[in-house]
Amino acid sequence: MKELIKKLVEAYGPSGFEDHMRQLIRPEIEPLADELSVDAMGNLIALKKGDGRGLKVMVAAHMDEIGLMVSHITKEGFLRFTNIGGVFPHTLMGGRVQFANGTIGVVYSERLPDWSKIHPLDKHYIDVGASSPEDCPVEVGDAAGFVQQLLVQGSRYTAKSMDDRIGCVVAIEAFKQLASTPHDVYFVFSVQEEVGTRGAQVAANRINPDVGIAVDITPAGDVPESQFMPIALGKGPAIKVKDTGMIAHAGLVRLMKQRASEATIPYQLEVLERGSTDARAMQLANAGNVAGCISIPCRFAHSPSETVDNGDVEGAIKLLVELLSQPIEL
Repeated sequence: MKELIKKLVEAYGPSGFEDHMRQLIRPEIEPLADELSVDAMGNLIALKKGDGRGLKVMVAAHMDEIGLMVSHITKEGFLRFTNIGGVFPHTLMGGRVQFANGTIGVVYSERLPDWSKIHPLDKHYIDVGASSPEDCPVEVGDAAGFVQQLLVQGSRYTAKSMDDRIGCVVAIEAFKQLASTPHDVYFVFSVQEEVGTRGAQVAANRINPDVGIAVDITPAGDVPESQFMPIALGKGPAIKVKDTGMIAHAGLVRLMKQRASEATIPYQLEVLERGSTDARAMQLANAGNVAGCISIPCRFAHSPSETVDNGDVEGAIKLLVELLSQPIEL
């Protein structure tokens, strides 16, 4: 599994530019799928058919990552940019980004008269080694993702796009381990989650599932002076109860807790005060659906060094398999 994690978390794929990610994930799931399709938005959808006794279940993990987009090139060849998703200025200075054509750039900011403060995004720029717009290897509208190799320290994995490539890993591994299921399970590797859960919304409207389960990360509250949140690395996957975009279906939360207890999977309960997931889009699709989320605790979310624990990842895979392999009675 570590090889799969490395392949996905180091890859390029900002929101709206997920083609390369789809090419990486497709061969992992194509041999397992009864049906495979790509919709107009670019979602990769793999169906595992059940035995006809169950429900229609959609499992969503998003392929995209936060990033930057060139908005202007100065006469000196520096790139001004806007954000793609939740990019925070304090994570940028001195970092590196990569464009789809392989060009690497260094992000820096204008002079800071007061080093105790941080410039906003519009005071930052990217240096790709150009001296004018004419010799710049990228153009306005090109998107960049952050550059960072996977770091493994014991059971901890650190990379620039655990959000949500680690959710994609969980979905892929669960698909591989799911020997049989009573349900028709649609594994959706969605696009444009970071800019408004757009891909999952389209996919859910098309599939119209009875039950929707997102697999995503959630911020860990186990670091110094963090916002209080009783989620820690190494204590199991988190079962979402609420975030700012949705309140999980109470029956699905109970079932997740029950399946985790029956399979002796340690778990945590998540109430997130900022952010949401593809579960929101699934919950609101068409006439509405039962929706919930399995979250992987993550330190340093929306930074180039997002960190998760292997035990939590394994627990999330096991919990998802337990849910999908048995009846879902709410």
